[in-house]
Amino acid sequence: MTIIMIMLSIVGGAMLSIQTAINGQLGSKVGVFKSAFLTFSIGALVTGLLIFFFESKHALTLMDVPKWQLLGAMFGVPYIVIMVLAVQRIGAAVATVAVIFGQLTMSMLIDNFGWLGNESIPFSMSRLGAIVCLGIALFFIYSSSKPKVSPSQRAAIASREVLNLKNSKETR
Repeated sequence: MTIIMIMLSIVGGAMLSIQTAINGQLGSKVGVFKSAFLTFSIGALVTGLLIFFFESKHALTLMDVPKWQLLGAMFGVPYIVIMVLAVQRIGAAVATVAVIFGQLTMSMLIDNFGWLGNESIPFSMSRLGAIVCLGIALFFIYSSSKPKVSPSQRAAIASREVLNLKNSKETR
């Protein structure tokens, strides 16, 4: 069962990357907040249908749980808005790895201290190694995603700069 949950989590992560790339494109065309609104509207509709058809009865309702637990729903909004903005500027890969870095770091703090009612899982050197490796991966993905300028593009830029210098001297 653990392997199935890991595989489902990987699929969920892949779907988030697809959503990120699509929302980045949509946000650049219609606006960041409209893109986020669409995501949450469709998500609410689909989730409502899933609740209606598949959710089993529970002893507690949303009104019975501690109110701080309802705050988790608010954290999706900044995530979607940030990702729509970030993908447009740094690309899907860098934005996704940066999000995973943030998720991993915070989840290890939550585990270590047992925050938010979770069971405590102590911090270890292997967990620190995972954060360091992911930080290094983020650095390499970011540094390799900078646009490369070909020699012909460099020559065109240089000739434009020379022409601009020449024109500015003539206008003096």
